[in-house]
Amino acid sequence: MNINLADNVWILVSTALVLLMAVVGLSSFYAGLTKGRNILNTFVMVLVSFCVTSLLWIIYGYSLTFSGDISGIIGDLKYLFLNGINPSDPAPSADNLYHYLFIFFQMTFAAITVALMVGAFIERMNFKAWILISILWATFVYFPVAHWIWGGGWLSGLGTLDFAGGLVVHETCGVGALVGAVLLGARRENIMKPANLPLAAVGAGLLWFGWFGFNGGSALSISSQAVSAAFVTTLASVTGGLTWMFAEWIKFKKPTTLGLITGFIAGLATITPASGFVDVFGGVLIGFLGGLVCFLAVVYLKAKFKYDDSLDVWGVHGVGGMLGALMIAFLAKESIGGVSGLFFGNGSLIIPQIVGIIAVGIYTAIVTFLIFKVVDKITPIRVSKEEEITGLDEQLHGEKAYMDIL
Repeated sequence: MNINLADNVWILVSTALVLLMAVVGLSSFYAGLTKGRNILNTFVMVLVSFCVTSLLWIIYGYSLTFSGDISGIIGDLKYLFLNGINPSDPAPSADNLYHYLFIFFQMTFAAITVALMVGAFIERMNFKAWILISILWATFVYFPVAHWIWGGGWLSGLGTLDFAGGLVVHETCGVGALVGAVLLGARRENIMKPANLPLAAVGAGLLWFGWFGFNGGSALSISSQAVSAAFVTTLASVTGGLTWMFAEWIKFKKPTTLGLITGFIAGLATITPASGFVDVFGGVLIGFLGGLVCFLAVVYLKAKFKYDDSLDVWGVHGVGGMLGALMIAFLAKESIGGVSGLFFGNGSLIIPQIVGIIAVGIYTAIVTFLIFKVVDKITPIRVSKEEEITGLDEQLHGEKAYMDIL
């Protein structure tokens, strides 16, 4: 047994950080950007998907992701209901950690991935439908894709790299959000009216803080790679924020709070897959590219194709995650993560990264489309016109965030 207590302390702290970024940071960020009559519904959608996915992870999600391998596609049910696992056992995927801790840490990744999609569906999603979609999407999208890359599946065998979730987390939630937003249709009032922009800014700060656990914890030990991953994550975030702010300033003549904090998130999403593989220069460059490319995706693609991805989950997380995964092939440095990219003399990562991006994107799009269609047959995925106009807080939950707002 190679259990390392220092590593376990770090990963337990990292797990708590990811939990914080999800249940407090993400919910506050999204809710603050929602119209006042829907702010509580946004909170609840984030939180209920996190809860549902966490329970699925314990029942069969962990087993399907990290237990065995069936044709490179999915795991087996060896650990159904965590059968046969003792708290003191070392984790098969990281024998320096207690098995329960590895399961706990990975559970937060699965849960926040589903919750991230909420931003595309605010102000018009049927709550019952969202619960069903959360269950099916976690089961048929997240668990298989996570197995492909992190659980010994076919993309892992091909050599596709994803340190902390650019493909597994950000591309899947981004593509799922885009497909779902198109199927839902645009909101009747298709404009952003943040109920509480300071709350959104605090939420963004908590997301950034939690990202230390998201990326730093993905080293699965308290090592130089963990420290480097956390360091370049911060550099990418500050660079992404400044890049977005200045791009917005040039185009719209005013720098905004929303632009700055959105740039922070774009930098974070883009560095995530590469954080354990690139050096300081790579972190800054990826942050700049993330801020710029995600800004262009949000400002131009959204306007051109007129899809209502309400809080830009696709434009920030989807585009950022794919971009960051591609940058591994160019900027990876052997002294950081054990592999080198094209800029350091090795072009062998390009094909595996491109194949991973394409495969995850196509699979996620097709399965998400089918899930939404199936759920819509069971219960409407969109609320009624009256419910949308009056507000989902009062209509669906019998509550109001602000008593002077209808």
